[in-house]
Amino acid sequence: MFYPDNPDELRAMIIDMLAQAGELDTDINQPVAVIAPHAGYIYSGPVAATAYRYIGKFHQAIKRVILLGPSHRVPFTGLAMSSATHFSTPLGLIPIDTASYHKIAEHPAVQLLDDAHAQEHSLEVHLPFLQSVLDDFTLVPLVVGDTSKEDVAEVLELLDLSADTLVVVSSDLSHYHDYRSAQQLDQHTSDAIVHLQPEKIGYEDACGRNPVNGLLTLAKQHHLHVIAADLRNSGDTAGPRDRVVGYGAYLFH
Repeated sequence: MFYPDNPDELRAMIIDMLAQAGELDTDINQPVAVIAPHAGYIYSGPVAATAYRYIGKFHQAIKRVILLGPSHRVPFTGLAMSSATHFSTPLGLIPIDTASYHKIAEHPAVQLLDDAHAQEHSLEVHLPFLQSVLDDFTLVPLVVGDTSKEDVAEVLELLDLSADTLVVVSSDLSHYHDYRSAQQLDQHTSDAIVHLQPEKIGYEDACGRNPVNGLLTLAKQHHLHVIAADLRNSGDTAGPRDRVVGYGAYLFH
């Protein structure tokens, strides 16, 4: 539903989006984390590609990806692990880093909940991008339900964000406003992300607000800096402009 199931077609689509993204006008060190969108590729793929093209520069260094996204289908409290040993895409298998799961399993906000992962696209749509720009890596997939920014930040802290690790937070921005209204709303949210202000990001501002705000909390504690790599909406990519969805891409360093 979100990207081609044919591996050759999918690979070609991602290569094209990465090429069209162009080079960012920045020269930061290896990012600690990124925020990128999770809609169908024709809508949000070009925005996600802006971040992933830059991540690709560090393909040899990044060996573990901690991937957090909001739950769209299953209501629950906390963060959900998966019992799977691998996640599968048309581009192949990605091994789950079960050792990282062991580090967080005792946190009161963390639970094993396969139902949360079964049909959740917010994580899945990032995997082919990661497979395209990185070498071999392990995955720590976490679906985020109704939980506090402090819980998310604590779980990330437990996972030991070493130099071989990239945190990916999956989130779209505003939903179903007209083009101009969405631009204004999303610029406000984008400014809050860049200035590490989770208190300014509410329910209507980003569907992945819980993992986003957790990452912002952690970033503030560690004095990280944020670059807004891209900010567009579906009216800029492949959709009409009367009801758009906002997308942003951000690099934390």
